[in-house]
Amino acid sequence: MKRLLLLIGFVTGIGQAFAQQLPLYSQYIFNAYAINPAVGGHQEYYDVRSVNRYQWAGITDAPRTYTLSLHGPLKNRKMGLGGLLYTDHVGPTRRTGLQFSYTYHLQLNPTTKWAFGLSAGLLQFAIDGSKITLRDEDDYVLSNGFQSVLVPDIKFGMYFYSPEKYYVGISAPQLLHNKLYFFDEQTSSKSYLENHYYATAGYKFELRDDFQIEPSVLVKYVTPAPLQVDATARFIYKKQFWLGGSFRTDDAIAALVGFTYRENLMIGYSYDFTTTRLQNHSNGSHELMIGIKFINEDQLAKPQVK
Repeated sequence: MKRLLLLIGFVTGIGQAFAQQLPLYSQYIFNAYAINPAVGGHQEYYDVRSVNRYQWAGITDAPRTYTLSLHGPLKNRKMGLGGLLYTDHVGPTRRTGLQFSYTYHLQLNPTTKWAFGLSAGLLQFAIDGSKITLRDEDDYVLSNGFQSVLVPDIKFGMYFYSPEKYYVGISAPQLLHNKLYFFDEQTSSKSYLENHYYATAGYKFELRDDFQIEPSVLVKYVTPAPLQVDATARFIYKKQFWLGGSFRTDDAIAALVGFTYRENLMIGYSYDFTTTRLQNHSNGSHELMIGIKFINEDQLAKPQVK
């Protein structure tokens, strides 16, 4: 049992290799609401996004992340509502989260808004003991098989933006800093939800009538890991097709491609080329994004990519 407790601490505590307890996304620009609840309702339509990531292909039990989100504005356009469901699998462990958010959008001038978002929900951490091979076959953990714990979670964010032009956002998930107790007999735990801090920014430049370029950045910080930065540039043609590249410090280089079909359906794909020593064992990472925008006929006259 002690060996499994060490594994739990390795996966969920600050001692893990990358010190990131939350899933990462190469296509973070299309999954902004999952990172920052203040994004909820920033457009004139309701938006559904599904992002599925398969990390380090070729490595057994490598991370797999599935995310589904929905958000949109209320009629007065001053408030937004949304929901997020995701599950993250790493080896014998699984993390599942469900959150609902409320956002208030403050109009600063005719083209700029400042949004404040708060989300609350539940997180379930689970470990399947049947997938763990221990030297002691009579270990108490293996005899009990599946272990899980359910804890509340709160996330806060701010989002300064001009729709379809630029944005700057900050967010902080796991504000409650909960400890995780997997066993009834536990009286203390070194496994807990570490505070994470995110910052994002992006800007769309008009190159010519049919071309745009959108540089963006995502900065992630969690103690005691070093600061991690994702820098991305996306070239957009006729507000329908895009091609881009991304660099994540101390991890990977990614290629992005995608298109928008009839203003409502978005499909994006990214492939990560691992730059760490894992490249000797991994075939890279795959990520698929599917988005559906519920736009009415009046809004169809204003095609959007994001």
